This record gives sequence, structure tokens and C-alpha cells, in this order.
Amino acid sequence: MLARMLTALLIAAGVSMAADASRIEAIFAPLADGKSPGVAVLVRKDGKTVLERGYGVRDLRTKASIDAHTNFRLASFTKQFTAMAIMLLVDDGKLRYDESLSEIFPDFPEYGRAITVRQLLTHTGGLPDYEDLMEGGPWTEARQIQDDEVLALLKRQSKPKFAAGTSWAYSNSGYVVLGLMVAKVSGVPFDEFLQRRIFAPLRMDHTVVYRQSKNEVTNRAFGHTKEAASFVETDQSSTSATLGDGGIYSNLDDLARWDEALERYTLLAESKMKPAWTAASTPGKPVAYGFGWFLDPYNGRERVWHEGSTRGFGTVIERFTTEKLTIVILCNRTDLDPAKLALQVADLFR
Repeated sequence: MLARMLTALLIAAGVSMAADASRIEAIFAPLADGKSPGVAVLVRKDGKTVLERGYGVRDLRTKASIDAHTNFRLASFTKQFTAMAIMLLVDDGKLRYDESLSEIFPDFPEYGRAITVRQLLTHTGGLPDYEDLMEGGPWTEARQIQDDEVLALLKRQSKPKFAAGTSWAYSNSGYVVLGLMVAKVSGVPFDEFLQRRIFAPLRMDHTVVYRQSKNEVTNRAFGHTKEAASFVETDQSSTSATLGDGGIYSNLDDLARWDEALERYTLLAESKMKPAWTAASTPGKPVAYGFGWFLDPYNGRERVWHEGSTRGFGTVIERFTTEKLTIVILCNRTDLDPAKLALQVADLFR
């Protein structure tokens, strides 16, 4: 009797997952074909994969199909990995959340004394936006700004955007600096630290911090922009070489491993992960951001999430933690809204 009941439950679960996959596919199938750039979709529920597939092509030259192993530029989706690297160094005893920017980079201007590692993680440090400081500089798509040049631009400033801890403003500058901190404190390059401490242990075998001319991206998707009725490859910009704020390429297969590691607290114990998912605060104003994660709910449903957007790409991860539902959307075209598409999927699981 028990065996029959278990069999019936397994069959029912299989039917349910197949039905969910069919409904999800109905959202994405019309968006791309074998002649257009497209989208990769991962949906995991209760620790199992409901759907993992691609729609469209990696690039318009080879027209190779997007699949679970296609690597997309994550853009700001990268920030959760940079935050994890910092958290690992704190756990190692090599870094403190209350350590100041000037303690790590002693030649930083006076305003760096008030900015802490925690504030850089939560975008409450007040660093000026490096993109705003690039005007008139030599940087182009072919001559991209590097991390050390970002730090040099910040060192030329005499004051912050706002006093540290008094406000919130999304900061790519902060995460470039955090990436540089990882390298300085650990004694190895940022990409090597992530490979040793995150990617290799989790068997994220094809995820890389991309450094042009220094490493390669396998099964690489190239970014595109829609112009009139056609697509144009728009894969790089003057800011595409910075690392901690957006330099990772990854794929559905590896990101499923990442999600599983977060769910099981593989890299850090639950108590040590708590700060990442604790909202920051500024005077009189709570902030729905932790360490590399937005924390605001969706229609009353608890979630942690982050999106990324850069020239030719759009990405998002949505983790509905109490529901054990994760949705990852990776696009190599900018006319699709991955965050909106992810929430359409989430609505199917209400």
C-alpha cells in the first residue's frame, strides 16, 4: 500500500512539473527563433529543475543555439559573487565589515576614512559614480576602462557623493572597489580568488570572470540591440572590462549549482550568510538591499533578487526563498525585460 502511495505521489509530481514547464515555455517560445538572439531560462522549485532551456541563438554569425551551457555576460548579477568573496574573506579573518576604505587603500583621499566595507556592499558609502567621471577620458569600446583606473578616478575626487551612511545610491564604483579589495587582501587576482573559493568548489566549471585577451569564454553568447526590424551585435562598451561590478560570464547549468549552494549554505553557514540578506538602513529610511541582493518582496512574497543590464545583455535572478522557487533569465538582446519575464513565471506558481 505504501509503495503504491509513493508511486502515485511521484507520478503526480512528475505531471505537475511537466505542466509547469509547459506553461513556462508558452511565455518564452514566441520570443526568439533560430535566426534571432534570445534568452536562456532556468526555473527551480523545491530543489528540482522545472525548466532549463534556451530560445534563439548565441550570435548571428554562427547561429549556434542557446542552451543550458551558453555563457552570458551577467552584468550586475555579478555583484552577489563579489559580495560572497568579501564575506569569505571576513570569515577567514582577513577583512572586517567595519574596516574603512582608507585602511585598505592608505593613499585614498580623506573621505575614504568614513566609508566602510559594509557600506560599499550595501551602496550606502557615497562613492561618486565612475561612469560620471569618465567624460573626456580616453576610454572607448576598444580602449576600455580598467579597475585600477576606476580607483585612480575616485582618488582624484575630494568629496563623496553624500556622507557615508546617510543615504543610498546604487554604486558600480563601490563594487569595482570591492573587487580590488578582494585581490589586495587575498593576495591573488580577483578572478583567481573567485575560481578557487567559489566556482571550483561548486563545480561551476564554465563560469569565468572575463578578462579580454587573458582568458576565454566558452560557448559564449554575444550581446545584441534591436534596430528597426533587425538585430545588431553590440557586445562591448567602454565599461565592459571592470570586474567586481559586472565582469562574470555564466550559464544556466552553473547557476543552478550556485542556487543550490545558496539553499544549502555550502560556502558559508546560515548565520554567516544572514548579513547578505539583511536590509541596510540610513537615517529615517530603510533600504531594501543587503550584500549584493535586493530584498524587497513581490506581491507579499518574500524574495531576494538582482538584475543586470549592460550593452547587449539583460539578466536577472529571483529567489523566492520561503517558496523554494528560483528563476534565472539570461538575455543576449536588450529589447526583452528579464525582470518582467521572471515575474510572469513567478505568477504561475502563486
